[in-house]
Amino acid sequence: MAQADMLARNDTGIGAVCGILKQRFGERLQTGAALCAQHGHTTTWITNEPPDAVVFAHTTQEVVEIVKTCAAHRVPIIPFGTGTSLEGHVNAPQGGISIDVSQMDQVIEVNAGDLDCRVQPGVTRMALNTHLRDQGLFFPIDPGADASIGGMTATRASGTNAVRYGTMKDNVLSVEAVMANGEVIRTATRARKSSAGYDLTRLMVGSEGTLGVITEITLRLQGIPEAISAASCSFPTVEAACEAVMAVIQYGLPVARIELLDAMVVKAVNGYSKLDLPETPLLLLEFHGSEAGVAEQAETFGMLSAEFGGTGYAATTTLEDRNRLWQARHDAYWAMLALRPGCKAVATDVCVPISRLAEAVGAANRKAAELDLIAPIVGHAGDGNFHASVLLDLDDRGEVARAEQFVSWLAEMAIALDGTCTGEHGIGQGKKPYLLKELGGAVPVMAAIKQALDPDGIMNPGKII
Repeated sequence: MAQADMLARNDTGIGAVCGILKQRFGERLQTGAALCAQHGHTTTWITNEPPDAVVFAHTTQEVVEIVKTCAAHRVPIIPFGTGTSLEGHVNAPQGGISIDVSQMDQVIEVNAGDLDCRVQPGVTRMALNTHLRDQGLFFPIDPGADASIGGMTATRASGTNAVRYGTMKDNVLSVEAVMANGEVIRTATRARKSSAGYDLTRLMVGSEGTLGVITEITLRLQGIPEAISAASCSFPTVEAACEAVMAVIQYGLPVARIELLDAMVVKAVNGYSKLDLPETPLLLLEFHGSEAGVAEQAETFGMLSAEFGGTGYAATTTLEDRNRLWQARHDAYWAMLALRPGCKAVATDVCVPISRLAEAVGAANRKAAELDLIAPIVGHAGDGNFHASVLLDLDDRGEVARAEQFVSWLAEMAIALDGTCTGEHGIGQGKKPYLLKELGGAVPVMAAIKQALDPDGIMNPGKII
């Protein structure tokens, strides 16, 4: 039996903990229904399961106090950053205490010579890059939303730049975390490599709050490129665009970003962002490097894309034009909502080997049409990762059932293609049914680690395992 099933709601313990923490933290402990609901899940169709109280922590030592108090009374702990996750990661199925770390928002140190920095978990991606800009540095992981670095670490986030710079697992050097018993650990030093023991950093990255509360993160940084060029290219079909992506990767062209938008998404962003792109499948790209290198990369892509029917290829190095293109990409979620006013967009993601991307995206389009669903597709195509956002009326039970069928089919299709049920959203509550299908005997190993580090099952129960 899973720990989440064994851990029943503990009203007596919750009452005791709320009393103790109220006395200690005063107004920084809140129990209002609206705030608690906000700290349950709000950005997907998973039912909101709010915590009983929210505590706003300011320091690692305060997190230690909260965790030890909860552990003594066997009360669940749910870490919370900005709430932008998409698979029910911050729900509280047995109630408990939400530790909101958004006010732990300090950049503690920047080591420009070593290209790294140390931050608290509430620092957001955009705030960090604003802080770094005058030093000629940036943090490259860009999931679209202005997520917190702690949440990005906990969910092993990635985004548009991952094709060149990797994901959070490649860019986190070390974390400090408060474990389920209240002890504080640091998983590594600032050294760029180590053979010292188990890789606990990678264990914590992607653990989704189920093993401990992350209170500091040491990150790799990059120098701001000398030159940046953005480009767009239209294709006759989604499959042709995906085949062009595969050719780019196999050719070894060092693109920084390569994003896929299907025809429905292009139509939506044209309307929302006032663009005039041809309403056919589109690739958006970005090249980083020297001025000569960027120009050569852009020219090479232009030649490659033509082999797959690419048309309207245009590249720009001006900041205004680049920002306009990428802001439109980041606003795609809101743009898609306008395709069906009054409906909800349920975003799901999968990832497949690059060589199977065209097959997977084509199949997803056909399946959505078969189920009479509107499901526009965008993707971090350079990684084989794509997102289908089903636009549906949540009051239409038949339509919701078809959407659930589609999401399930998509995850299983990706696994069958030797891919994964989630490339970057994480497991949370929403993808739990597919983890065993994907990883088989590795899941009991995860359960054993969870049991060893959190024997009472208080750390974000009901997620992953």
